[in-house]
Amino acid sequence: MLGACLLALALAPGPAAAEEPPASSATARPRLGLVLSGGGARGLTHVGVLKVLEQERIPVDLVAGTSMGAIIGGLYASGMSAAALESDLLQVDWTKLFATRVSRQMLSQRRKEEDFEIPAAIELGWREGSFHAPQGAVSSRGLETLLRRYTLPVRRISHFDELPIPFRAVATDMETGDMVVMDSGDLAMALRSSMSVPGVFPSTEIDGRVLGDGGLVNNVPVDIARAMGAQRLLVVNIGTPLAPRETLNSAIGLTAQMINILTEQNVRRSLATLGPQDLLIAPDLGRLSSGDFDKTQELIALGEAAARAALPQLRALALDEDSYRQWRAARRADAPPSPVIGSVAFEGSRLTNPQRLLPQLQSRPGQPFNPERAAADARFLAASGDYVRTDYHLVDGAPGSDALLVFEVEDKPWGPNYLHVGLDLWTDFSGRSAFNIKISHNRHWLTPTGTEWRNRLQLGETPSLFSELYHPLGWRLGLWDDWFIAGWGGVQRRIVSVYDSSSGQERAQVRQNLAGLGVDLGQPWGRLGELRLGLRHVIGRDEPLLLAGALSASPQIWRETAARSRMVIDQLDYANFPLSGYRLTGELQFGRRSQQGQEGQNLVRIEADASGAWTEGSDTLNLYAVLKAADSRQGALAGQYTLGGFQNLSGYRTGQLSGNALLLLRGGWYRRLAEPPVFARALFVGASLELGNTWTERQAITVAGLRSGASLYLGADTGLGPMYLGLTWAPRGEAGLAFFIGRP
Repeated sequence: MLGACLLALALAPGPAAAEEPPASSATARPRLGLVLSGGGARGLTHVGVLKVLEQERIPVDLVAGTSMGAIIGGLYASGMSAAALESDLLQVDWTKLFATRVSRQMLSQRRKEEDFEIPAAIELGWREGSFHAPQGAVSSRGLETLLRRYTLPVRRISHFDELPIPFRAVATDMETGDMVVMDSGDLAMALRSSMSVPGVFPSTEIDGRVLGDGGLVNNVPVDIARAMGAQRLLVVNIGTPLAPRETLNSAIGLTAQMINILTEQNVRRSLATLGPQDLLIAPDLGRLSSGDFDKTQELIALGEAAARAALPQLRALALDEDSYRQWRAARRADAPPSPVIGSVAFEGSRLTNPQRLLPQLQSRPGQPFNPERAAADARFLAASGDYVRTDYHLVDGAPGSDALLVFEVEDKPWGPNYLHVGLDLWTDFSGRSAFNIKISHNRHWLTPTGTEWRNRLQLGETPSLFSELYHPLGWRLGLWDDWFIAGWGGVQRRIVSVYDSSSGQERAQVRQNLAGLGVDLGQPWGRLGELRLGLRHVIGRDEPLLLAGALSASPQIWRETAARSRMVIDQLDYANFPLSGYRLTGELQFGRRSQQGQEGQNLVRIEADASGAWTEGSDTLNLYAVLKAADSRQGALAGQYTLGGFQNLSGYRTGQLSGNALLLLRGGWYRRLAEPPVFARALFVGASLELGNTWTERQAITVAGLRSGASLYLGADTGLGPMYLGLTWAPRGEAGLAFFIGRP
């Protein structure tokens, strides 16, 4: 991860142009320009240098910065002190700041279901006849929101010369390769644009120009500071050194090295122009990299140490206490009361209708503006899954009038047709295995009311196709949200093994073809879950492939028609390897089941499952329970439900147990390892203990009839799904080795 940002300040309109200090403190000395280089997390070192400058009463007359240097320098120029910068930076959760997705609990149930079915880590899009992919590996949403909050006190300033300290930020025009010097406009966006590392952060667009990281053209903007009128320069260079040979064995490593080479060339040119009156500070950061944001305190301390080593030269620039106090006072930005929101508007989207989300925002007309609520609203908009960028800004009215709160939403360039790819793969290394590739397509905003079309295709051992059309009704009758109607249909083919209940040996295989359709009337429960009431009709054809014993050799065709109610409450923080939260589902069906050549009978089906996760330190306890029961004496040829396989009674073969009722209880523990591989969110070591069984007859259900199984595994949460390599064992089953990709 590259890039940077910070956290929390008060709100206020910007001050008038800063007054010049008394002649005794300003005109008697040359104008000092501070130049701060880029370097990702290494740029946190700049804060340590600023701390020493303040402690030694060394005034800065102007600031020029690139990338992370622009962020630190711009915030300092806006009136933040070095102490405030340090305090806030130490509180930043950098992992959350650069997370590509908002908290899963904030997603709508539709987005949660998409995430639960196929991981969304790898998302592609289809637009205007071609495939598209995200521009950056890291989200800039958190960075932009925090920069917005920090710069609220100076939001009325249109030219950066009017900041408490004059300031310039450097970016790159990604179309022409030209340097872009930003001296006016939206300060938060200028800072963000300066730090847009290609392939890491998405580029920005200002005044029709696509902007990327300024380090590509001028990582140490010495010439910019001189053009601003600096007579003496204090330059802090923390650029990333070229990587050693052993790190150049991947596309990522080579790309990073290419960027570093380009940057290093312009750095050398800039440093060659320094004169004898200028001072260069180059902290020795060792192997600390541009992604080491978790080393904030160490980086700040290294910057402070480097500045103290230069004190003999720096002290020549110091003011006496009275003069420095006057200089600081002239550059203080006081925060006036928050404005009242007069109205809320949206801008930037061509593909969606964000106005429909207005009733669910926390920021409302008539309320005093609150940056915390506005930031939460920006995250809420991002949770829709439609926007690559969500931000906000205030448009102040005339004195005494209310302000306009504008939410800026930028459509994902690869939307509105979203594609996800996942895998289902398992093997027990004894000749039994299965493989499926899963592809999902989600078309958002088919209509201005929010109609969506969802499709799922599975190819391999168990081919299937599912399609659903979802349409909000706009009735506004719900407790939390709008009602919707959804029509769906699907087909599936699978091979089901039938095992001897005594020996556990396979005695038959059944090819089962299923086709179904249904319609649901539903209601989202805010971000909690949803309820559906509907009708479903399923046709099945069971065809024996291998025969043993008295199993019928002729295909069986059966039908089910039922009314159903289904409830889902999903508050897990991650769909796979959750660390906290819970998920509950329940479904009840009443209907008729008929089988070819037999009279139809009543059908009652109950299915429920529950899971929860609790984490202490690096250790997580994950509990799971599932109960399924179908009350019909006309069972399908292969049985209603199956059990067996990794973490579904480990030590038993996949689908070895079958019946009209199923119970599974699973207790799991896993520990998150410190350094995950590049391909995974996290790496885990874990174990599970399972109890369960299936039953054909209700009277056969007893506690004594429960079977047990256990597993010990190494797991990873990857972009294609959860991955496991583990040992399995069961007292009444067998011990073995299993490799698994997908949800057990």
